[in-house]
Amino acid sequence: MKRTLALLLLLLLLPACWAVAEEEQDWSIEETVELLDDGEEVEVPAETAAPDDAETEHTARDEMIDRIISLGHELYVKANGKAQRAQYSGDIYVCKNFTTYLFRQVRGDFCMAEYPDTKLVIPNNLPSAQCKPYYYGLAWEEVSAEDGNPFYAAAEFRYDTSLSEEENMELALEFMRQVKRGDYFQMSANYRYGVGAHSAIMIADYDPETDSVHWMDSNMRGKKVNGERYGYVQYDEVQTVQWWAEAFCQKKRGATIYRLRDDIIYVTDAGN
Repeated sequence: MKRTLALLLLLLLLPACWAVAEEEQDWSIEETVELLDDGEEVEVPAETAAPDDAETEHTARDEMIDRIISLGHELYVKANGKAQRAQYSGDIYVCKNFTTYLFRQVRGDFCMAEYPDTKLVIPNNLPSAQCKPYYYGLAWEEVSAEDGNPFYAAAEFRYDTSLSEEENMELALEFMRQVKRGDYFQMSANYRYGVGAHSAIMIADYDPETDSVHWMDSNMRGKKVNGERYGYVQYDEVQTVQWWAEAFCQKKRGATIYRLRDDIIYVTDAGN
C-alpha cells in the first residue's frame, strides 16, 4: 500500500518538474539583457570569456602616414570648400604640388633604416618624352632609395593594345583593388574632370564590401577665375574602383600606386 501511494505521489509531481525545467530554459535574449541590466553581477566562465584584443604596434611608418593624412585634412578644413589658386608652379594646390607639400612637411622626423643619413625625397613626375609611347602623368621619375626615395611602385597599370578592352578593364580593376592606406596614386587620365596627369593620396585600404576607395587630393575639380586655374581640396572622397579604372583604362594611359617602404623609422631611432 505504501509503495502504491509513493508511486502515485511521484506521478503527480513529475508534470510540475517538467514545467519548471521548461520555464528555466525558455529565456529570450531580451529577458537575459533585462536581468543583466538589473545590476546583478554575472560571472562569465573562463572558457567563454572573449580574449583581449592583441595590441598592434604603431610604427614610425604608420605615424608618417597619419601625419600626411592629418595635414591634408587640415588644409581641407582651412579651404572651407573654397577653390584655391592652382595656376603656378609654386601653388601648393596644384595636384602633384599638394601631395608633395604634405610629404615634405612631415619628412623631417623620418628616415629609412637602410639609409639613415639620407634625407627623404619624393620624385617628380616622369618627363613627357620618357613616358612614350604613353602620355605624360602615369609615373614618377626613377629615384633610388639610396638617393632618398622612400617609395616603391607597389602596382602598375599600362593599357595593353594586344589585349581587348574588356581584358584591360579587368586588369585595371584588379590594380585598383590593391590600394592601401597612405598610398600615393599617380595617373594619366581622360575623365569627367579633365585630361592629363593627376595625383592623389589614398586614406584607407580598398573596401571590398563597396568595391571602392577613399582618397584626398587637390585640383581634381576646379574652375577658372580671371583666366587663372583654381582647384578644390578634397578629403575622404569615395568612388568605386570602376569609376577610377574608367578614368585611366584607355590607350596610351595608365596609373601607378606608390607605397612607402616598410623600413621607415624615426630619425631619433637611427642612432646618428
